[in-house]
Amino acid sequence: MSDGAKRGEAVRREVMSDAFVDRALGNATDFTQPLQAFINEHAWGGVWTRDGLDRRTRSLITLSALTALKCPNELKGHVRGALNNGCTVEEIRETLLHCAVYAGVPASVDAFRAAQEVVDAWRAEQAAG
Repeated sequence: MSDGAKRGEAVRREVMSDAFVDRALGNATDFTQPLQAFINEHAWGGVWTRDGLDRRTRSLITLSALTALKCPNELKGHVRGALNNGCTVEEIRETLLHCAVYAGVPASVDAFRAAQEVVDAWRAEQAAG
């Protein structure tokens, strides 16, 4: 594993959680493993580790992109990542609402539905202590 891939996996674990990354890597097949390696090295190790934007900002940008691309399943993981990075529920909501203007209301409706599931689970975890 390259240094970039190691750095990337470490950042991915910090943002998305060990459980999320363990699941993604554990579910990888011979066919999908190269994609996981690419994601760790280039997305997490190459982009998320750059100077210039903090992780909170990167999370909100990622939510915007996933909303525009209509990727609600991928968005769920990144809503949790945004919360892990210190984004507030209000910031997440405002980001998704802002996307309604530029990415379309239907895309934002799907994003809100996906995000609500994650926010509900996160709030329950917070209440349980």
